Amino acid sequence: MTDLQERLVAYSLAETLRRLRAHIGEQELNPEELADETALPVTVVRALLNGDDPGTTTVEERVCSRIKNLSDAHLHKYGKREGDLVAEVHTRLGISDVWARKLLRGEKVPNVTLLHGIADFFEVDGGEAFFTAPPAEALNRVLQLRLNRYETPEVDPVQVLMERYGVVGSDLRLHGAALTNEQLEALLAGVIKSVMPTIQQQGDAPR
Repeated sequence: MTDLQERLVAYSLAETLRRLRAHIGEQELNPEELADETALPVTVVRALLNGDDPGTTTVEERVCSRIKNLSDAHLHKYGKREGDLVAEVHTRLGISDVWARKLLRGEKVPNVTLLHGIADFFEVDGGEAFFTAPPAEALNRVLQLRLNRYETPEVDPVQVLMERYGVVGSDLRLHGAALTNEQLEALLAGVIKSVMPTIQQQGDAPR
């Protein structure tokens, strides 16, 4: 993730928190509950809620940590022994019990196929991204779900069209054409003007 992307993610989380707190008032967000929902360490959740930097982690570290946290939470919730969970994962994913145990303990990094299987096994939202997303992005995803209880998400038809044809902000940045809001507005205005004569001609055509 680039520095720009990190700043955008941090800004998005801060904005979600601002809007959510405007709805819930003095009610505090529970770091322990959010840690359970995101499989993030409680210390990381607290830091993010306070607007602090939780530190840098690699994708591999995030994956291993969140698998272990999910495994521990699963054992606690269902009162299982580690051997029982290992046997279930071993059978479900078709891997050895030794490999399953190392995965669940966060000692080994799974490949993409195994990570997909683990996501299905624990029934997490977001699939593989649940394990790989940076902490701020992972927390923001969960908070957005809570925010949607208070706000009805608005569908931006322009954004839908841009995504449909692959013209999204991240794509423009990757191609070195970072557009300001004014430039994007001018671009869209030009597109609209170019199609208006066609629409008018269709409306004036004899029936």
